[in-house]
Amino acid sequence: MNLEQATKLIQEPYISEKVSFVGEKNNQVAFKVAPDATKPEIKSAIEKLFKVEVTGVSILNVKPKIKRFRQRLGKRSGWKKAYVMLAEGNDIDFTKPI
Repeated sequence: MNLEQATKLIQEPYISEKVSFVGEKNNQVAFKVAPDATKPEIKSAIEKLFKVEVTGVSILNVKPKIKRFRQRLGKRSGWKKAYVMLAEGNDIDFTKPI
């Protein structure tokens, strides 16, 4: 996997209160990923982009929400989230460029 494929696969880091709590406890980081991404592809992309050792990947599909816009119903788009477990001593710093 080259760098271009890895950047298309990993869209952006996902940061929330839950992710930061889990990240401190289990040394995990969450990312928004492409809808057709698989666990081995995500693992190799993270290792290539951030030069860290990944021990595990968990994937979940975030279902679309139905929202009301005036008298009509609308639907937000769904997306895929990946929790990446890093090996001991590895850390990803999002402030420095790749």
